[in-house]
Amino acid sequence: MRIGFISTRLNGLDGVSLEVEKWAIVLRRMGHELFYCAGELGGYAAGGCLIPELHFEHQSTIALTQRAFGEGTPGRKVEKLIDEIYTLADEIRAPLRKFIRSNHLDLLVVENALTIPMNLPLGICLTGLIAELGINTIAHHHDFHWDQQRYPSNALLDMLDTAFPAKLPTLQHVTINSIAQRQLKARRQIDSTVIPNVHDFATLPPPLDGYNRDFRQVLGLTKQDLFILQPTRVIHSKGIELALELVHRLGLAGPRLFILRRVRDAGLEYWRWLKREAGKMGVDLHVIDHLVGAERGRADSHKIYSLGDAYLHANLITYPSTHEGFGHTLLEAIYFKRLIVVNRYPVYNADIRPLGFDLVELDGFVDEAAVQHTQALLCDPKQVKTLTEKNYTLAQEYFSLEVLERKLGDVLAAFR
Repeated sequence: MRIGFISTRLNGLDGVSLEVEKWAIVLRRMGHELFYCAGELGGYAAGGCLIPELHFEHQSTIALTQRAFGEGTPGRKVEKLIDEIYTLADEIRAPLRKFIRSNHLDLLVVENALTIPMNLPLGICLTGLIAELGINTIAHHHDFHWDQQRYPSNALLDMLDTAFPAKLPTLQHVTINSIAQRQLKARRQIDSTVIPNVHDFATLPPPLDGYNRDFRQVLGLTKQDLFILQPTRVIHSKGIELALELVHRLGLAGPRLFILRRVRDAGLEYWRWLKREAGKMGVDLHVIDHLVGAERGRADSHKIYSLGDAYLHANLITYPSTHEGFGHTLLEAIYFKRLIVVNRYPVYNADIRPLGFDLVELDGFVDEAAVQHTQALLCDPKQVKTLTEKNYTLAQEYFSLEVLERKLGDVLAAFR
């Protein structure tokens, strides 16, 4: 088939973009031809159909979102706001219809744009367009609006219930965890198929090489120093304060914690608080997004390393999230056979922990048992090798590209 992916952004290291790449690998392996449309494109999606208004950071979208979900939106202004949303939806309808028709698409895969209202006009437009064209569509849901505090119930609730997600006869829904599947059924009476995040566990991790061998040196670390990596963005749900406390209590000389992803506006206050807490604890806190990208390259004055380069050098991965849609970062750490400290966030408890993975676990706080367990493992490379090999084998069984191929085959077969 000719399959088109539509999203707000298909580029970079965010979870949606990374999972789309895996779906793309599998769908091409199954013989399908793929096309991409988003407000930002790059990497595997470069050369696709770029419609800037689809991006959640487009100026018009930001303004609408602030008014729609800001505090105390006066009721008399709601009708005007809704009119503006539909006006913008009409403006992107033609270029989206052109993308579908000019590429003679048989199927759409909508990535989170019918799930979370980061771009209200896009969700409204897609709902109408899918109904108008009667085109078979997979709505791939990563995180619903009811799980996000930034999208409170308000006068737009009817709109959210209409389009986020839409309920249409040609639309099949895919959720990424069993909790979301149950919530979607309870809230909207919509059935869905669970397809978890996956990774290419059939391909072994790459070794250190001439390009990445100096990565620790660039970070200012010696061979004896521990490289502790928090491979996430700086947002409150990542629980980075737990990682800070753990690093502090490990009793290291010159303790440091490196965070992979940059600080966005939504995380600035949290970042400032983390810096103050790190100062009190004597932990050096660094963000290294200027050094690590989706792939290797060069900036003006230095090398850009890949995500894998960073994982290969890490002695310990901290993943103390309080909430995750699934945990693609956790799978990455398992793939690179790293020692991992994880907080028992709900989806981990529901869909990952019961499978038997061997990780250092926190239960919402850093207890002495977790500290001692981590210290003991850091001093026992043989034991770390044993448990990371076990975790890799389990992940290959449950979260591989081969698992994704079987599940996608079932979803596609249901359209026939």
